[in-house]
Parts: sequence; C-alpha cells; structure tokens
Amino acid sequence: MTEQTDLAVADDDHSDGLTGGPSTAPPEKSALDQKINDVFGGAVVRKDLVKAVKGNAIVPSFVLEYLLGQYAASDDEATIQSGIESVRTILADHYVHRNQAELVKSHIREKGRYRVIDKVQVQLNEKDDTYEAEFANLGIKQVIVAPAIIKAHPKLLVGGVWCICDIEYQHSDNARVVPWILGSIKPIQLSNFDFDGYVASRRKFTTDEWIDLLIQSIGFNPELFGRRAKLIQLVRLIPFVERNYNLVELGPKGTGKSHIFSEFSPHGMLISGGEITVAKLFVNNSNGRLGLVGYWDVVAFDEFAGKKKRTDKALVDIMKNYMANKSFSRGVETLGAEASMVFVGNTSHNVPYMLKHSDLFDELPESYHDSAYLDRLHFYIPGWEVDTIRGEMFSEGYGFVVDYIAEVLKSMRDSDFSDRYQQHFTLGSDISTRDRDGIHKTFSGLMKILHPHGEATTDEVEEILRFAVEGRKRVKDQILRIDSTMADVKFGYLNKDDEWRSVTTLEEDEYPDYYHQRQRTDDESGGSSDGEERMPAVAPIINEPPKPEPLFEGHREFQEHQRGVSYENLLLPYLRGATDITIVDPYIRAPHQGRNLVDLLAVLASAKDPADEIAVMLVTKEDKPEYQQQQLLMLKTIQDGAASVGIKFNVQWDESIHDRSIRADNGWKILLGRGLDIFQKGSGSQFDIGSRRQEFRQVVAFGVTYIREPGS
Repeated sequence: MTEQTDLAVADDDHSDGLTGGPSTAPPEKSALDQKINDVFGGAVVRKDLVKAVKGNAIVPSFVLEYLLGQYAASDDEATIQSGIESVRTILADHYVHRNQAELVKSHIREKGRYRVIDKVQVQLNEKDDTYEAEFANLGIKQVIVAPAIIKAHPKLLVGGVWCICDIEYQHSDNARVVPWILGSIKPIQLSNFDFDGYVASRRKFTTDEWIDLLIQSIGFNPELFGRRAKLIQLVRLIPFVERNYNLVELGPKGTGKSHIFSEFSPHGMLISGGEITVAKLFVNNSNGRLGLVGYWDVVAFDEFAGKKKRTDKALVDIMKNYMANKSFSRGVETLGAEASMVFVGNTSHNVPYMLKHSDLFDELPESYHDSAYLDRLHFYIPGWEVDTIRGEMFSEGYGFVVDYIAEVLKSMRDSDFSDRYQQHFTLGSDISTRDRDGIHKTFSGLMKILHPHGEATTDEVEEILRFAVEGRKRVKDQILRIDSTMADVKFGYLNKDDEWRSVTTLEEDEYPDYYHQRQRTDDESGGSSDGEERMPAVAPIINEPPKPEPLFEGHREFQEHQRGVSYENLLLPYLRGATDITIVDPYIRAPHQGRNLVDLLAVLASAKDPADEIAVMLVTKEDKPEYQQQQLLMLKTIQDGAASVGIKFNVQWDESIHDRSIRADNGWKILLGRGLDIFQKGSGSQFDIGSRRQEFRQVVAFGVTYIREPGS
C-alpha cells in the first residue's frame, strides 16, 4: 500500500532553520562585527543568540532581542554568556507557556503578585465602562486596565501586544469580581533612542558595510547573498519606513516571505488573508471602533494567494480606495490612516509557466485579480528569486537589536526622500502618475534605509532608482496582460546628458517570448486596440526537436566499466513528451542516490519547454528510523529545486516494492534492473570530469527493458 506524504520537515515561512539548537560558542569576529560593536555598542546583539535562548518558547524574535538587548548587547564573551543565562532564567520564570498556564496562575495566587511575559489584548466593556485585558497564553480575561494605560499604548486595543506585566490576585466573595488585577504593564518595545546619533554613525560605514549590517540585523549571513538578493530582502523593510506603501510578494514556499512581518518589528501585524473582515481591518460601524490600519504601521496578509479563496467584495472595494487614497469611510465620516499593506503568498507554478498561460498574479483570489486593485501596488518582489531558507544562511554576526532598528524605521516615516534622484535623473515622460508614485515611494524607502543621512553617490542613486522602476514595471506589465485597454508604458529614465536608460525585469530578459504576449479578448485576432502589432496570445513552440526515429523495444544489457551511458541517451528518448511520470525505486536514500534522481529531473527539465510542467511521482521506501530525517530533508530539497524548473515532484512510500521501473503517460514503461543507481562511485572530487557529464563515468553491470504498453 502506498502513502503520499508531505515532505515539509519545518514550518514554511516561519521556520527558524533546519538544524537543532545552535551552540553559544563565540564565532570568530569579523572586521565588520568589530566595527559594528565599536560604533553601535549597546544597540547591537549577536544574532545567533536568539536561537540559543528561544528553546520552546513560541515568542517573536523582537521579544527575545528586547531581552538580549537588556542583558547581552555586548561583544564581551563573559557578558554575553551571563546575559544569555539571565534571559533564559527570565523566560523560564516569566514566559507563559499555554500548557503551564494553571501553574503560573497558582504562582500568582500564592505569591500575591507575579511578573509574566505574554501577549495582551484589551477590549472596552461598554456596559461597565471599563477596559478589560485578555492574556493569550495565561488564559485569563476581564482584567481591569486603567484608561491612562490605553491612552499611552492604544495598540493594546487592536491585535494584541507582547508585554511584561505584574499581575496580582485578590479573591472576592462576589463571583462577578475578577480576582486578577493588573499591577503594571510595559509593552516590549524601545521607549526612546538618539536618531541624530544613528545618522552620524551611519557615516562611519561604507554603503556595502551598511547593507551587510542591515542584512545581519534581519538575521542572515550577507556572504551568502548577492547584491540583488540583499536589495530584495531590504525591500521587505520599506513598509516599516514608508507610509501607505503597498507591497506584494509571490513566490515558492519556504523563502521567508512572512518572517519579517511576524518577527521583526513590534509595529507590524501579520494576519491570515482569509481571516480578515472590514470591521477588523478598517472600522466597526456598529461601535465606531477603528481597525488594524488605525493602529499599526504595517498590516501584512499571509497566505494571500489561492484562486478559489472566498473573498468579501465589500472588503476589496474598501481596500482599493484605502490603497489609492489613504482613507476609508465610517458612515458619513471619512478617516485617514498610514498603515502600509503587504500581501504575501505562495505560487504553485514557475515563472515561464505563469507567463505563458496567464500572468504573474495568477495565484491571487479572483476578486483581487483585478487591474484596478493591482494598479495600487507599488512594488512586486519576485519571490522566485529568493532562495529557500537553509540553516547555513543564518548569521552568527552582530546586527541591530530588533526593537532599536524598528524604532529607527518608524521615526523616518515622517521623512520624504522621493525627490533625491532628481538632481541626477529624470523619469520617462510617459510614466503615469500612479506608476511614478510607486517608483517614488520605493525609492524614498530604500534611500531612507540605505542612506538615512541623505548622502549617496550618483551610481548609488541610480542603483536604487533602477530597482524601484523595475518593481513597479513588474506590476504594470502584468496589468497590461490582464487589461488589454491599458496602454504600454516605456519604463526608464534620462541622465543629465539626456541619455535614455531603459529598465527591464529579470524575467523579461530570461523569457522574452512569453513575457511580451498580452491576453486576447474574444473579439481580438492578434492585434491590439492601439494598432501596434502584438505577439500571439500563445507563443510558438521553440526548439521543437525533429520527429524521432522509432524507438527500440526490448531488453539491453550494459557491461561493467562501460562508458558513454547517460540518462539523456538511456531514458530521455522514452520520456520525451510525457507530462506524468512515475519512478519506482526502493532505494533513494543516500546522497549519491538523491543526486542520481536530481540528474534525471534536470534532464527532463532541460528537454521540455520552460513554460510547461511535468508531474513526477517517486515511489520508494523509508530509510531506517535513525536516517529518516536526513532522507526527508534530501527529498524536500529536491522537491523545492524541481519546482523552480517546472517539475512537480512528490513522493509515495511503499514498503512492499522491490522492482525498479519508470512509467510515463506517453505509453512507455522502462524496467530498470538497478534503478537509477547505474554509475560506479567516482573520486568524489568536484574537479572529476565524470561528476559533470554522465557519459564520462563508468557504469556497473545492469540491464534495461523498454516496453511499449498496449493502446499507446
């Protein structure tokens, strides 16, 4: 009996990594880390310490870093180790685990007063005219909160805030009286900082050093990211530094799309895209209470993609108006807000497939797959360019304590850097006002993040401007595919010598045959309304192979040490044109067996049209229990890599199989005596030519049988 399994071994975008708890042994300090500590001492922390203290506490990184900033913001190893122990003790004594809530309640009762770390949300009880707090993990409700606390911390009313609280217990014979009393409450976020000092300190870093400091502050090792990859990560910060910024990121699973919005800042709120209502997001007309956009700097919608998701049409309409005009209606009254809107979701197809068959917004729910809504988006992060998060990508260097950089970004929302390019460059004249607004807001955000002192070279300004134009162009080009009535836009800019510099997206350069096609309406025959010749809606098949000779049927034997054999000449002719392939091989466990599988998938991917997809099912056996985790990790990595080249790879477990075979929906079945493991072990050196081309490797003795199944 076979059983298909989910290969995910770690929670998708919220995963902290694939490895176990890290060591707190100090990494070798780099020159940059030394400089960071010299300039920003007390405001930075070693980023690997978060995992060291987290344990099984389900608490955001900014809460842990707030505590580490109090006790371990140092480069002195003794201070760090002492600070780690202090934070561990605080978490052990005061962080409330839900399964220990009753024990904590007992501590409060016995001691009369006890300090807890918990997420607190407050509601107004209109009947009694009192504010009442609810503690998420502790599970107590109706705790009276003084109005002065609400005035000082209004976000307690919306979404909940992580706090350090002193709770008292006083029992009463009156059953209506709640025995829990709030002694004190302190939201976990920085109360003040020296912005002028921050700007002055920025001048002590080169731009490359500063970018690496910011990447380490997010939690990643900058050495594993290229320049473009670093900028993509930093665009995720723009909603925190720029008011009313509308950002979308669609891409494969496991790339950390939602991490920043759930873990990075106490000023952001991450919600499930399917759990939001007009009342929760904007305003509750029954009581006039403001929603999330009135209190949070960033409202991010997780798991936003999904064509069949049910959506509230009224919510979509209000959101369109808010994203365009920064306002929404409460009855007869119009209210404004500054919250940025972020939409993140997973794609199920690769880029050429989406470009050939639909557009890059194809995964969105139908109500949002609308040109008027999409035109409000300022930037589209190409999530398919972001690597799947791996354990080695996390930083062991120093970065800003999260709540410090969060307050810096928040303080800069009042500034506008959108005109800082105009002394060097001029945007193209046919770029519309809405396109220009999107470019300006992205440029302003990145300038504030990278150059808060306002000092940047012409080349640095141009780099940011090109990136801002590209992100908006990606939005607009997809709208053109959806709405044929919209006119093309020439995206680019002029320098001071009036030299035109056009801007393209990366996927436009990679897949021009698919990128420039526009959807046809029923009355279109290939032309366009403006008379400009268009490519047909379906691009012609490119690189179509010549019609093959009849394929051999029957059995073949291969001798030990034979060369010249590869999956390309052994298997591909029989698998070409198939869209559904099943591989039965009980032994895909060891790394070299996984590599064989990857080699076959690579051959299949290179032979198909980039915009087509192939489904490949592996039927195999589970490894011994002590090795199953490694096997799952290997297959999950293969699955993620295959998806990026248009192969939907899945696994079924079947402990009864023994024979090895490949069956394709084009009518061929291949019996493989040794499965995919036909090559002798090489030297293992990366410089071995056999590791680059299979035909240069020696094979073991094996046989293969090709069967043309009846009716095919």
